[in-house]
Amino acid sequence: MYTMEDSIKLLAGPSFKHLIRRYTGSRTKGLLTGVVSTAVLQSSSAVSLMVLAFVGAGLMSLGNAIAVMVGSNIGTTLTVWIVAVFGFKIKIDAFALPLIGVGGLGMIFLARFVRYYNLSRLLVALGLLFHGLEMMKSSVAGLSSNVDLSGLPFTGLWFYLLLGILLTAAMQASAATIALVLAGLHSGMIGFDDGAAMVIGANIGTTITILLGAIGGSTPKKQAAFSHVAFNAISAVLALLLFPVLIWVILDVADFSTNGVLGIALFHTMFNCLGAGIFLPFLQSFTGFLKRIYPESRTALSRFVNITAPDVVEAAIVAFRNEVLNQLFLSVYYVCHKYSIEPGDTDLEQDYPAHLVTYGGLGELHAEIFRFYSGIPVERSEGDSLQLDSVLRASRSIMNSTRNLRELLNDVLEMQAEETGFAMHAVQDFKGRLGRLKSITTSVFQHPDKAAMIDLDDFFAEVEQSDRVFIASLSRAVRSEGLSEEEVTRLLMVNRLFTQSLRMLTLSMKGLVQSYHGISEAMEVLD
Repeated sequence: MYTMEDSIKLLAGPSFKHLIRRYTGSRTKGLLTGVVSTAVLQSSSAVSLMVLAFVGAGLMSLGNAIAVMVGSNIGTTLTVWIVAVFGFKIKIDAFALPLIGVGGLGMIFLARFVRYYNLSRLLVALGLLFHGLEMMKSSVAGLSSNVDLSGLPFTGLWFYLLLGILLTAAMQASAATIALVLAGLHSGMIGFDDGAAMVIGANIGTTITILLGAIGGSTPKKQAAFSHVAFNAISAVLALLLFPVLIWVILDVADFSTNGVLGIALFHTMFNCLGAGIFLPFLQSFTGFLKRIYPESRTALSRFVNITAPDVVEAAIVAFRNEVLNQLFLSVYYVCHKYSIEPGDTDLEQDYPAHLVTYGGLGELHAEIFRFYSGIPVERSEGDSLQLDSVLRASRSIMNSTRNLRELLNDVLEMQAEETGFAMHAVQDFKGRLGRLKSITTSVFQHPDKAAMIDLDDFFAEVEQSDRVFIASLSRAVRSEGLSEEEVTRLLMVNRLFTQSLRMLTLSMKGLVQSYHGISEAMEVLD
């Protein structure tokens, strides 16, 4: 099952991550995306862990993330139906070994072709899955004649519920637990009620994977993980409360009394859909509740405006300028950390560990800077007004650039995962530009009084030259590598926003240095 999940993810490439990020703009879209993605990837845990990553990166709201994970619980029911129908209704041992053989040969002879190699892995995984099911059926059939679970002192609904939780927590796969349930039910080793209780336990046990994925993560990531636990727990409670009714509907109304295997698949689908139907109308209220009981803690990033009154214009200008300089460094520091650029050894980096400098915190710092600016008396000289306006433009440009670079991160990571010639070259180029930016920014931050304008002019020219070199390299790659139109468009878009962001940051630094030297030039270009 792990090999099947891994090969499908690799075959899909970054497209499923792009799908989840793109089609979760509303909760309805999020729900449908969770259903479809899990049905294709055959793993609710894989989709939920991807969602946690997007929430942790700030690319998906908590409410939409919860909707995707609710949808993933519905989507995972397809796995159970596949196992129930194909694993116990069709003589699978007839084609399980041929699948393993064909896939194994493909892995040997097609290893150079990544897509065909992963397709071969998928065939091997399917063969192993079906062969394993056949072995489970035959072994449990023999075991059932020698082991009488009813003779155990603690059997019953709660025993099988706990057994389902423990098995899933140990194997990190609810589908594997349910496959064992189906095998036991098929052989007569356990009854339908016992198997249904284990299925409920499996749904609870699968939350362990998500909780492990949230360890050490940001507050929104932990909120999303807790919501997954809450939803599965609510679904389990509902299933237990309505247990006799659900069993009656499946065995008597739907008449699955002679086909318990398909009955378990229907039970799994019914209680997941029931939980989703009751949970979704209260999603917005539940999201607000989560944020209230588990608020996001942020470190205050301001260092100057928080200890300076804006009443005295002269002191306010100095604090305002220094705070924007602080904003510049922290923003570049944040971006470089996200792009895995090696950290430096400045005092500020030691004071603010990487996990404390968040995008939300930078947004609050930007708002605090603007509030301070708004509090500075309007009775000031024209020169002071020009200087303040220039520094404010720099602050706005820094925030815009940070947002752009943050939003580009997933495109860059997808390019890095593709491992194609030019994509890898582009990633290294982008990271190299950021490393150079960090070096220049650190120099300006540490010695704004000595920072030479000529150095910033040289860096600006370097930014423009990097843009021209990238375009020329891409043009050659189009001719030699045959890049698709979609890939070329994405590369051009990423490079344009990257270059634009570096331009704005460089012009912001120039404005701050000019302000430090008392030169009040307005940077109209930043508008």
